[in-house]
Amino acid sequence: MLFGVCPTFAAGRPVLVCFGDSITAGYGLQTGQSYPDALQRKLDGQGYHYTVNNQGTSGATTKDAVADLRAVLQLHPEIVIVEFGGNDGLRGLPPDQTRRNLDTVLTALENAHIKVLLAGITLPPNYGPDYIHLFEAVFRDLAAKHHTAFVPMIYKGLENVPGTIQGDGIHPTAKGSTMIADTLFPALKPMLRKSG
Repeated sequence: MLFGVCPTFAAGRPVLVCFGDSITAGYGLQTGQSYPDALQRKLDGQGYHYTVNNQGTSGATTKDAVADLRAVLQLHPEIVIVEFGGNDGLRGLPPDQTRRNLDTVLTALENAHIKVLLAGITLPPNYGPDYIHLFEAVFRDLAAKHHTAFVPMIYKGLENVPGTIQGDGIHPTAKGSTMIADTLFPALKPMLRKSG
């Protein structure tokens, strides 16, 4: 599993885990350029003393998220940002399968009294409106069911800003990762606490 803690594990700081796929992992980026890194800088800059732990795995599906749950729970995080589903969609997996897996993840975090922010995503138009509608509904429905904080589209605004998506047309650049951190922050902020 993954890139560990960024920057250094500070004793006594509450842990915020970014749990996701290649978007979280920082696929194609240099060390320090992923959205969890940008989020750490943003938290530090605003006086929130959290340790952001990047538990992103490139290529991971929601099935992998279920398999990796134990490792995340062992970190005893105060908050978890859940960012999975894109690889399920790109592989054309049944939305009900994605829903079941994400439901399992959210239920486990809920039962452990961990605050959750669910990050949704959409798919390229060539997947067809029917499949895309079913896919997007998974995130909306689960956020409502679990009463979690929710960002429907983690890439919000990126398509309008040059230099935010890598050449593969899928993964964010360092600039895009910073925008993702900015997009997530308003939904995250009510869960945060300032301490000494």
